[in-house]
Parts: sequence; C-alpha cells; structure tokens
Amino acid sequence: MDVIAVMEALAGQGITVLVKADAERMAQGRAAWTVVATGAPLHEDVLVRTDGASVEQCLALCLPRLRERGFTLPG
Repeated sequence: MDVIAVMEALAGQGITVLVKADAERMAQGRAAWTVVATGAPLHEDVLVRTDGASVEQCLALCLPRLRERGFTLPG
C-alpha cells in the first residue's frame, strides 16, 4: 500500500490525515500506531480513528469506512 498516495488522495478531497507512532505504547508492547482522518467533508462531529500494530493495519480498518462515505482512494 502506498501510504503517501492514500494521504495525498484524502488531502485532495479535504481530509486531514494524522499518523501517530506512540513511543509509550510501543515500549509497553501495545498497538502503537494511530491514524485519524477528519475534515470538512466529514460531519464536524464525526472522525475516523483507528489504532493498530502498523500504519498498514490502521489504514486497512480506516479506508473502508472512508470509502463508505464516498471518498475515492487508490488501490
């Protein structure tokens, strides 16, 4: 999966994407990655957030939810 292409495609549609690696969770052996997608096309009270063991795992959970809302994504 081309993470940069996905993030650029979402940004081009008005979505802000945050990818976070949490050092504290990583040190504890917990799922250290978070992906948050939010923006004007999503209702103000809605955001898509996923936590997982990798960026790819987060996106695999997050992207179907964004596609359901009508966003076009590569791959």
